[in-house]
Formats: sequence, C-alpha cells, structure tokens
Amino acid sequence: MACSRFGRFAAAAALGLAVLATSGRVEAQQLAGVYVDAEGVLHKRVFNDPHGQLMKQRASAARASLAHNVASPSKLRKISLTRLEHAIVEGHQQGRQITPEMLNLAGLTRLTHVFFYPDSGDVVIAGPAEGWVKDLSGRTRGLESGRPVLELQDMVVALRMFPPGGEHTVIGCSIDPTEEGLARMQAFLRQIGGRATPADTQSIVDGLRTSLGLQKVRILGVPPDTHFAQVMVEADYRMKLIGIGLERPPIKMASYVDRATPSSVSRNALQRWYFTPDYECVRVTDDELAMQLVGEGVRLVGAHELVQGNGSRVRTHSVDRASQAFTHTFTAKYPQLAAKSPVYAQLRNLIDMSIAAAFIQQQDYYGKADWTMSFFGDEANFPVETYHAPREVGTVVASRWKGHQLMTPVGGGVNIQAWQALEPEKRLADDDGKLRETRREVKIKLKDGQWWWD
Repeated sequence: MACSRFGRFAAAAALGLAVLATSGRVEAQQLAGVYVDAEGVLHKRVFNDPHGQLMKQRASAARASLAHNVASPSKLRKISLTRLEHAIVEGHQQGRQITPEMLNLAGLTRLTHVFFYPDSGDVVIAGPAEGWVKDLSGRTRGLESGRPVLELQDMVVALRMFPPGGEHTVIGCSIDPTEEGLARMQAFLRQIGGRATPADTQSIVDGLRTSLGLQKVRILGVPPDTHFAQVMVEADYRMKLIGIGLERPPIKMASYVDRATPSSVSRNALQRWYFTPDYECVRVTDDELAMQLVGEGVRLVGAHELVQGNGSRVRTHSVDRASQAFTHTFTAKYPQLAAKSPVYAQLRNLIDMSIAAAFIQQQDYYGKADWTMSFFGDEANFPVETYHAPREVGTVVASRWKGHQLMTPVGGGVNIQAWQALEPEKRLADDDGKLRETRREVKIKLKDGQWWWD
C-alpha cells in the first residue's frame, strides 16, 4: 500500500467490481454477487429483496420440488464419483439430461472425507448435505443452513487439475495494479506533493483512480472461463474491499485502514494479501484408504513490497503490524465470515475439493479403481468453460482522514498448492482410529444407477 505525506489526508485504493469515485462504505448486502461482461471486466451485482419474500417463495418452491430423501439433512452423505460419472454417461447415451441432484452433488455443503474401496472400485467423497435453493445472486445454497452447495462443475475442474498421472498444479488468481498504472500513480503523487488540503479530497480520489486505471486479473492453474475461477476472483475482491473499509463485513471486525497509523505504514509500500489453504488440515488412515479434512481450511496471509518510481515492485522483509493484525483477524474469524457471506464458504469448498482431488491423484485411486475419468476429463463431453473470463476490474478508491499519509493500492489474490497439505510432515495421524471406523461403517450396497446415499 503506497504512502505519501501531504496535508491530513489518508486514502486507500483497491481492486473493486466497479469504479467508486466517492468516499464512504458499500454495505455488504449491496454486494450480493458479481458478473463478468463480454469484455472480461468484473462488475458488482445488486439484488433487492428487502423483506425476504422472494427468497421465501423460492425456498418454498424448492422444498416442494425436491425429493424427500435428497432434501433431508444428512450429517455424512456419500457420493461415489466413479458411479456418478457412469450414471451421467449412461443417461447421456439414453438421451437424458444431467439432473439437479447431479449438478449439485446431492446437496453437499462441505467435502469432509474421501474414501476408497478397492473391492468395488468406488472413489467416494462425503460430507454434510441438505436440500438446496438458488438465491437471488445465483448461488445454490442449503435450505437449512444457507451454506453454498458444492457444484459438480467445480469438482470436475478440481479433478482435471489433478488427473491420472498428472503433475503438481498451482491454482489461484491475482488481482493487481499494472506497472504502468503504478508509475502513473507515483507521478501523480509527486505532482500534488504536499500542497493538498481537505478541499482537494475528491480531486485526489479521482486522480488516483484515473492514474491507476484498470487492474489486471490473472488466473492460475484453472481455465479462467469457469465458475471455479470466478469464485476465487470474487472472494479476493470482496476481501480487499473489507480491508480498505469499502465493504462493511457482516461480523464485527476491524479493517486494515481502521488499524493502520501513519507510523505503521511504510512509504511507497504495496500491501499484498493472499488466501491460502491451511495446510495442516488432512488426517489420513494408516492404510491410506481414507482421508478427512479438518478445521476451516483457509488462511489469509500478507506480503510486503515497495513500489519504485517506474512502477516496478520490490519485495521487502519489513512487517506492517496493521496488515499482520488484519490478516490474523480475518483468518480467525473466517468461519463466521463464511457463515454470513457465502462467497467465502464457496472459496473454502474450492480449496477442499482441490485437496481431495490432489489426494485422489497422489494415492492413484484412478489406477487402483481403473478409472480413466474419460467423460469428466473431456471438455467436449462435460463443458465447464462456459463463463466470461475475468480479465480486468476497475480501481476503487476510498478516502479517509488519518494522520498525514496517503495509503494506496492493495494487491494479492488466491494461491492453492493443494499437494502441500499431503506432505508426510503435515499429515495428521488417525491415532484414535475414528477415521478408519467411519470408513468401515460406510456400506456400499447400491441399486443400479444409484451414486449417492446417506
């Protein structure tokens, strides 16, 4: 976050969905979702249901349309990925469309377990589940808990990133100002120098927004035109808005700019915040036939860079205590945030699916089950690259008086290196045997065409 001393003005710029030229807060309920236009620019979406009547009607219709067995809450619903793929292929051959139960993975709201059964060749994922409804922003959420439901399209993306015989894949996104934009910003700051007064606030906000221009979105590891990619970008963007004080979090939590003081912010510094998995989250049985994901699975970490006059960035080893406190609090309160703001629960689901897919690959369940994933692995058979790819977002600038410093852009993103969670030194042992017993209790006595059960 770059800093400059002039007057008593302090501002913060971040990666946003739309240009915001005035200071103040955007309420969380006004940022219900995002969309990407045909040019690849990310925009906010606002949905109004002040008394909740539309969602009540949708929930009522969903309860009436869903079969009782799939709508009933389950503490551990099991899904055989191998049987699911076979059921989809068989239905496709007979002219049947993929069902909502398939697209929404039978209502799973978390992926907590992976089991393998060598005798039957079933690769199974499991977790809590319930009936679902699509909310006004287009998210599919549980009727009871409101948690986002895992989507087959995201699971397929994760599996493709860790296919049979594949290599390690880094998954993530980065939203950052361009080098040219940072250079223009530095020139703008030099131009105004120390002459600014409170009356210049709006012109400074406008100048920062214009000089920084559009921020660039970079997608790593996954196709950028997937739902998986859009969830990562939205979660990153929303986190940054909270950090700079432009989105009020749904729970009590101080933002970065609330914590930052002139003495704590280094001159010409660029704060970078990244979502990563909590890599100490995997418990595995001795026979490696079962894996359990424990904990919340997501951390927010920070990095610190200096912005040169030409816009280039140089990594530093200094510590910004306000940034450190913000990332620590965001991580500690992630469960509460995810419960109130579903995009963070969606990000957690993506991380869980990625680690599960990496475990399936690492253990070669593909080979042991004679599962080539020929249908899920083929975009022509099962298309998931159906979204506009996010490429740019407009700069948002928030103004706030604090001391004598100007705090400007925030960068960062999402970085998922799923295989790190599977390294032997990070694995948690099944010392009490509960995971082994959970797997043993799962009985695979399914009818023809059946692919999920409680």
